[in-house]
Amino acid sequence: MTRKKVVIGMSGGVDSSVSAWLLKEQGYEVIGLFMKNWEDDDDSEYCSTRADWIDAVSVADVVGVDIEAINFATEYKDRVFAEFLREYQAGRTPNPDVLCNAEIKFKAFLDHAMQLGADYIATGHYARVRERNGRFQLLKALDASKDQSYFLHRLNQAQLANTLFPLGETQKTEVRQLAEKIGLPNAKKKDSTGICFIGERPFREFLNRYLSYQRGPMKTPEGDIVGEHVGLSFYTLGQRKGIGIGGIKSRQNPDGSSDAWYVAHKDIANNTLYVVQGHDHPWLLSARLEARQSNWIAGAAPEPGGYCAKTRYRQADMACVLGSISDDAFSLEFSQAQWAVTPGQSAVLYDGDVCLGGGIIECSDSAAGLQREP
Repeated sequence: MTRKKVVIGMSGGVDSSVSAWLLKEQGYEVIGLFMKNWEDDDDSEYCSTRADWIDAVSVADVVGVDIEAINFATEYKDRVFAEFLREYQAGRTPNPDVLCNAEIKFKAFLDHAMQLGADYIATGHYARVRERNGRFQLLKALDASKDQSYFLHRLNQAQLANTLFPLGETQKTEVRQLAEKIGLPNAKKKDSTGICFIGERPFREFLNRYLSYQRGPMKTPEGDIVGEHVGLSFYTLGQRKGIGIGGIKSRQNPDGSSDAWYVAHKDIANNTLYVVQGHDHPWLLSARLEARQSNWIAGAAPEPGGYCAKTRYRQADMACVLGSISDDAFSLEFSQAQWAVTPGQSAVLYDGDVCLGGGIIECSDSAAGLQREP
């Protein structure tokens, strides 16, 4: 009997490494593929592809699989990074992991793997795939603290039909234990953070290399100028650190104490950044949002009605009602107002453990109400 061939993305991290071992244990013919997707400053401390490649090769040797490297830097720059910069330049806050999964890991990588004769691709994501009546569903991982279905909501039926997630039913603690037991050289390696394939770095300094910007006023809802921003692209809604206006007294506290400042709204037309004091200020709360660039995993939009959704990755599922749906857009209304709903981020819809899909947040009710000068 011919074994099924799986091409797995091996990043040099512990999750993809253990995934490769699990697939081999399950009887698959496993080939590792290491993706190089960033070249601009690859010799820097923030993006060391060479070190990751050495880790991936060392793991492949221990697991007993062949591995090759492939360069998707052009595709990444054209499909992911260019859109990433366009969104920031427009004053929104994109999610590069969502873009990267849709355009690189499950498109360019998948296409290459199929050319190699693969039956499936695999990654170290914490998620699950289930087939029901000839259709494929994306499910949350059993380890709720590591579930990554949020980042995978733009996948489609063809992509899911050819994808395996070996860690979907495994706890992260078990993955670390397995890595130690197998004797993987990267068993204690830290999980990667920062921008997908670019790494964690001083973010404002990094963006400054690529974006044009203009300084402008920083105002309160009452219209008082409390500072100067360094460019709207460098701020995100709900941001607390790095605003640079600490110490100004709050009008709201009779005892004279000072609440923390938060970014609450970007007025792009007037190049003005609005800030508020207090985590629960009304300008930070939204009960309704509109999203665009919708993608529904089943191939068609779900019926309007009650579901749950996330408007950011590290968030519990929140009850909502899916309202108006068009070819490219939808609206969500929440029973409980959501904090710092941010244009450019993803609104992802769930029916229990099943990820239905989602879209890019265009605006929320609080932002819509701020179009008039206060």
